[in-house]
Amino acid sequence: MPMTPPARPQPATPPRDAGFSLLELMVVVVILSILALVIVPRVIDRPDQARAARAQSDIAAIASAVQLYRLDNFRYPTTEQGLAALVSPPSAPPEAQNWAANGYIDRLPTDPWGQPYQYLSPGVHGDFDIFTYGADAAPDGSGADADIGSWMTN
Repeated sequence: MPMTPPARPQPATPPRDAGFSLLELMVVVVILSILALVIVPRVIDRPDQARAARAQSDIAAIASAVQLYRLDNFRYPTTEQGLAALVSPPSAPPEAQNWAANGYIDRLPTDPWGQPYQYLSPGVHGDFDIFTYGADAAPDGSGADADIGSWMTN
């Protein structure tokens, strides 16, 4: 008959629970708070920068469509015809004799703040101006309220 080894004696104190102490948890909370104080202010400013970048991109695309309109019709759409002349043939004079059958842009985007883009021809800054008034939808302003226009991309 085989012999079994003798049983090991059990320790006198029960094993310590595997977990975090209150001090360790407080250190982690303090480190996360410091990181939040450093990172959050930098992240909060990003949405306004993203909206401004999208507005500049939209304006550049619309300006390209306006240039194509001019190539076909030998003039820019008038202020009265507006940017709608890029999507459908203009109803206001002067008539667009060579208007492209599929238009110059699929649809007119709205600015990142939900307002339509503005158009002037002749513009204050060139042959035409395409612009948005920014977050406040009013002329001038600074920061997120600043006007963004085609004159900024030239």
